[in-house]
Amino acid sequence: QVQLVESGGGLVQAGGSLKLSCAVSGRTLSSYSMAWFRQTPGKEREVVACINWSGGSTYYGDFVKGRFTISRDDAKSTVYLQMNNLQPEDTTVYFCASPEYAFYSATYQSRAYAYWGQGTQFPVAS
Repeated sequence: QVQLVESGGGLVQAGGSLKLSCAVSGRTLSSYSMAWFRQTPGKEREVVACINWSGGSTYYGDFVKGRFTISRDDAKSTVYLQMNNLQPEDTTVYFCASPEYAFYSATYQSRAYAYWGQGTQFPVAS
């Protein structure tokens, strides 16, 4: 059974940094692309970042503008999202996601992902 568990949320000041983690169990992480999405109530889920199964390519949502970095540690079966220069508009629920099939190229399309974490949220104080 595949499980994704996000962690790392907490109160942060505007301009501050936070690092989210996504622990993956039930599969060999090195064979799978991974992604972070976020969703605000009433809005569509949008991609934050995704990373190819090989770790050789990444993709970021337009709003990131160089502030966030996605990375992976396959030995620890964990994917990370380092977020810098956080702003109040970044306050929403963040999810990590993994596709159904191994060696599937990373994509910004949420429908390509079969497994999702429960989400984590953090307030950004202005």
